[in-house]
Amino acid sequence: MDQTHFKELFLNLINNIDNPFHPLVWINGLPEIGSGTYIGGFSEINAKGAKLLIGDNCDIASFVAINVADSHRRCIGLESDNEYRDIFIGNNVFIGSHAVVLGGAIIGHNSVIASGAIVRNIKIPPFSLVLPDCIKPEYYRKEFEAKHGVS
Repeated sequence: MDQTHFKELFLNLINNIDNPFHPLVWINGLPEIGSGTYIGGFSEINAKGAKLLIGDNCDIASFVAINVADSHRRCIGLESDNEYRDIFIGNNVFIGSHAVVLGGAIIGHNSVIASGAIVRNIKIPPFSLVLPDCIKPEYYRKEFEAKHGVS
């Protein structure tokens, strides 16, 4: 059996589609993923039910979950259906390992989402640093502008 046939059988076995990132990146639905973006293994990108846009030149580490669907209210009997909300991730965004980006998130360009952070239903300004316990808006702006001669 050649490598191409093995990969096809493997992806079928794990109910995944071929993608340009890694065979163990699960992509559901039809997210829009910009050029130059990297997604590490064991990450899940779920765009079933809402729009998911990931910009250009993003670096998404392994074990990241990006999910437009939220089932918790349905699961505990408060709603009859899942909730689906769009997600927009700007250009040049870094998302660290084990971070979670959920429906309603808007992440501005040149931002960093630290490992373990959870971003849900919030607008993060460009150049921000999101830590598990706080958001530092525009944390990188002055340094970026100084480096690139922008004011």
